[in-house]
Amino acid sequence: MNRIAVLALGGNALARGGEPATISNQFLHARESIAPIVQLARDGWRIAIVHGNGPQVGDELVRNELARREVEPLPLGVLVAGTAGWIGYMLQQSLQNGLASAQVERQVVTLITQTLVDPYDPALSQPSKPIGHEVSAAAAEALAARGVALRADGNGRLRRLAASPRPLGVVEAALVRDLVHAGVIVIAAGGGGPPVFAHPLLGLEGVDGVVDKDLAAALLARDLGADALMILTDVDAVYEGWGTPAAQPIRRLTRARAEAMMADGAFGAGSMRPKVEAALAFAGAGGGRAIIARLSDGPAALAGQAGTTLVGDE
Repeated sequence: MNRIAVLALGGNALARGGEPATISNQFLHARESIAPIVQLARDGWRIAIVHGNGPQVGDELVRNELARREVEPLPLGVLVAGTAGWIGYMLQQSLQNGLASAQVERQVVTLITQTLVDPYDPALSQPSKPIGHEVSAAAAEALAARGVALRADGNGRLRRLAASPRPLGVVEAALVRDLVHAGVIVIAAGGGGPPVFAHPLLGLEGVDGVVDKDLAAALLARDLGADALMILTDVDAVYEGWGTPAAQPIRRLTRARAEAMMADGAFGAGSMRPKVEAALAFAGAGGGRAIIARLSDGPAALAGQAGTTLVGDE
């Protein structure tokens, strides 16, 4: 079997609301999260993993601010790369232990990959992506006075915003493809990957922003020729009538129906909508299946027994 699956894991899978975002807690959740990935590896799937970093990169910005009188603050793009390294380390170690316990012989590696963006993308001057944990009213006043953009997220929590340019490609996609085809489980495009642009004289240059990890995962899945893009989250499926007593899970969602639902505002801008957009970007471009499911339901969703499968035009 040489089927390829790209798995997109949310940063909240490791740093959950309502508890301290300690490394001990994040390692605990990393170890809890790898069981379905080990099962996919046992079933013979070639795997690439993309993870989010919203809570973690927001915490890094806070550390930056608290230490700015002692050490030079780091730009956001560098913080994205840093969090991709240490979150990748947690997932990589947890997977190595899980695979060994299951007697599955697969290697795991974390790559810091860069994501190409347009340096003139208007999103770079319009912060829109919530990052970090909830901001207190006192902290919000101080941040706003310094010009930091803030907004309530889909759960009504006040959070800081970061610029989020649209990804155009993964610079190291060919290397990821070679490793995946060789059977290595690759953790790549962590946090969507630090955004870069191609300068005509200097080559690749970084920009301050946070790329949406689901859109980056869709691009990587396309470049790998993946059979499945799995966006694994804390919701078991895409729902019709979400938030109402008549809510029903949608098991199969076509492009036409998804676009109609988006036009009607059925998906939250900061929650389900980008996931549906990423899934359609892959499935609608001639890719394989795109699945949105709960992390623990990953293997069942691939078998069509859970989650929502998105398809292009019928």
